[in-house]
Amino acid sequence: MKDVAEADPGSPREAAMPAEGAPGALVVIISGPSGVGKDTIIAAMQERHPARDDRHHVVTCTTRARRAYEVDGVHYLFHSQEEFARLRETRGLLEYAEVHGNWYGTPRDQVVEAVQAGRDAILKIDVQGARAVRVLIPDALLIFVVPPSVEELQARLVARSTETPEALARRMRNAETELARQGDYDHVVVNETDQVARTAEAIDAIIAAEHARFPDRRLRV
Repeated sequence: MKDVAEADPGSPREAAMPAEGAPGALVVIISGPSGVGKDTIIAAMQERHPARDDRHHVVTCTTRARRAYEVDGVHYLFHSQEEFARLRETRGLLEYAEVHGNWYGTPRDQVVEAVQAGRDAILKIDVQGARAVRVLIPDALLIFVVPPSVEELQARLVARSTETPEALARRMRNAETELARQGDYDHVVVNETDQVARTAEAIDAIIAAEHARFPDRRLRV
């Protein structure tokens, strides 16, 4: 099946009356090709400020099988195909996409509750989903993480040992397409090998600068 991405604007009533966030609260999208280190970077961001309560890291829904080290509700919200379809039908997702043969989506309630409470909603989304959210939330902050090279990206995926050769080849093809879309983002950050802490620091600095530029902006979600 061809990968697709859709924004889910909700029912006509919801679309006409979007939720308004508190002044300054951001929706921050962190994207990048598979294997670039998004999960590790986000974990490093959380470790930099373990006590801060002005951010909510949105947990993505997926139909992908859970890996051995993953915890449901922490790394992802794991759903069956039927459960995920029910979320789509009940407008429970801000956006959703089929990627590498599995469905991924952003829970709408987590984003709305965060920005209404004055907290930044940090979303880890693929390129398709980021494009869909930008349509719904034009003032969302889009950050694209890239590897130092395509060769290094492939080495990271191979070292992960979670892919069949066919799946690895598909991820690399998709990565080339995704890397070509980095111009759609507000910022591009290179995740150098073994420099995750530096990458997390760079992203934190980007978010802080956005707050300084628009301290009173209210997003509509």
